Amino acid sequence: MVSKHNPSGNKKRSPLSIFAVIGLCCFFYILGAWQRSGFGKGDSIALEVTKQADCSIFTNLNFETHHNDVEIVEPSKPKAQVFKPCDVKYTDYTPCQEQDRAMKFPRDNMIYRERHCPPEEEKLHCLIPAPKGYMTPFEWPKSRDYVHYANVPHKSLTVEKAVQNWVQFKGNVFKFPGGGTMFPQGADAYIDELASVIPIADGSVRTALDTGCGVASWGAYMLKRNVLAMSFAPRDNHEAQVQFALERGVPAVIGVLGSINLPYPTRAFDMAQCSRCLIPWTANEVGIKCSKINVELQHYQEIDNLSTRVPVYLDGMYLMEVDRVLRPGGYWVLSGPPINWKTYYQIWKRTKEDLKAEQKKIEELAEQLCWEKKYEKGDIAIFRKKVNDKSCRRNSANMCKPRGSDDVWYKKMETCITPFPKVSSASEVAGGELKKFPARLFAVPPRISKGLVEGVSVETYQEDNKLWKKHVNAYKRINRLIGTARYRNVMDMNAGLGGFAAALESPKSWVMNVVPTIGKDTLGVIYERGLIGIYHDWCEGFSTYPRTYDLMHANGVFSLYQDKCSFEDILLEMDRILRPEGAVIFRDDVDVLNKVRKIAGGMRWDTKMNDHEDGPLVPEKILVAVKQYWVGGIKGNSTSSAE
Repeated sequence: MVSKHNPSGNKKRSPLSIFAVIGLCCFFYILGAWQRSGFGKGDSIALEVTKQADCSIFTNLNFETHHNDVEIVEPSKPKAQVFKPCDVKYTDYTPCQEQDRAMKFPRDNMIYRERHCPPEEEKLHCLIPAPKGYMTPFEWPKSRDYVHYANVPHKSLTVEKAVQNWVQFKGNVFKFPGGGTMFPQGADAYIDELASVIPIADGSVRTALDTGCGVASWGAYMLKRNVLAMSFAPRDNHEAQVQFALERGVPAVIGVLGSINLPYPTRAFDMAQCSRCLIPWTANEVGIKCSKINVELQHYQEIDNLSTRVPVYLDGMYLMEVDRVLRPGGYWVLSGPPINWKTYYQIWKRTKEDLKAEQKKIEELAEQLCWEKKYEKGDIAIFRKKVNDKSCRRNSANMCKPRGSDDVWYKKMETCITPFPKVSSASEVAGGELKKFPARLFAVPPRISKGLVEGVSVETYQEDNKLWKKHVNAYKRINRLIGTARYRNVMDMNAGLGGFAAALESPKSWVMNVVPTIGKDTLGVIYERGLIGIYHDWCEGFSTYPRTYDLMHANGVFSLYQDKCSFEDILLEMDRILRPEGAVIFRDDVDVLNKVRKIAGGMRWDTKMNDHEDGPLVPEKILVAVKQYWVGGIKGNSTSSAE
């Protein structure tokens, strides 16, 4: 009800209420000023989050080579177990190809040269030291021709292969003239002859396999033709041949054609070659020929005196394995015995009849595999695998039984022929036709367009490519050396569809795309893109020498393996593989990365956590690390400067 003395109906405010309002305003003004001064608890937390969220400023890690101690960043992080250096005798330690362990296994079919990893109680829990005087490798392309002696201090090949022009020792470096057993005058002329038959120049050939590669000079010179060669050789009496290859900046792994499948998918390579590799292509006399695959030719006659036991013949098993990994329409090159036997039979100390029969058997096997001989001149023969089996003469009884064709990890090699994928016409390429490189890199791979990779469609593949371009750009903002010649040998430990390697593609570097055996099988897709890679289980040692990679990328690796094996074992293996002052990029869930970071803190690595590109609220983070420079043989095994 409205009072006649107050027509508006408003009550008169008391002086007390007015003073109360003024007092509250003053209180909140003072409180706000106090928090802005930096002494408020809530503001300090916000400030700390802001600091942690800053992904663009990266002042704590130095990616440049300098061979000096680097101050450990963020000393307040949880104290980690400190890993001590291993004894200097382990400088070239290869856990799954160690000589002492290898000699306990049979020599039949080169079993003793295959992977034999140590049991849990024999694993090393220390840091593999670099040799005294270790230096940062020369940058590509100089590294193709020169290697620091201090990094691979082994001279035996300079004597053993002096005539064949593999490697020379001059001053404090090794020089690689580009020669090989079958091309002592240089790889370029040899490749020119191959290119007169094989379309190497136009991008049709992008991926190649070199069996028994030596120091990988063929692969090194194929790189200038834009061909990526996966080279392999065993760790044997040809000391450090794969180590030399990787030190030169050329893709290579320790491996052998033995009793188990090669760790590559079917239809992976556009071409393969054997240059005087002495692999018994026609008949593996178990316990006889296989144990002398890598002997020098002048000792070839010793093979028949190795054993008196009755041999078991495994006709053409190794050639069938090459056929498995060779793409329809791909090429196989054979240079060396028995090709040109009329010229060399006396040097090889074998009879004409024996060598003639061996070559005839190879050609018969090639026909069975649906290969055509396209060329034979001098020391070289070239065969081409047909694009499908419509015109093949094959014995159906000798075809491999259906299985997951790419389920090859530690699987016994079989003497059977891998069938071609089905086609609807005589002109169709079995498995799908590929575009020429570089268009092939981002074209939709046939395995995806045909729906052969579970959970991956054309759309998800294209989105994956966009995502990895974004990720790699973020990495380059963190570390501006990524994409330069500083990081020549790169490894992606969980490669997925190969998006990281595709986004990084450059003549300055190459990427070893590793597909974990416990994850989704995508390695066939990676090869169809014109990239190279390998199957591997990260619970075991990788088939390489220490200090062979400049940059390692671990996307989701530790989430994948957190219930499978020890994080410590994986990180120590990464440390073995990584070169001094090399870098690692981890991408994973923040809780997983905190565990990784704690272990890495005891490994002489400097680390820094970064937020996801999309901001601090994303639980996936990026952890970057740099391995400190230190060498073995120094008193106290402390970090030391280069000498």
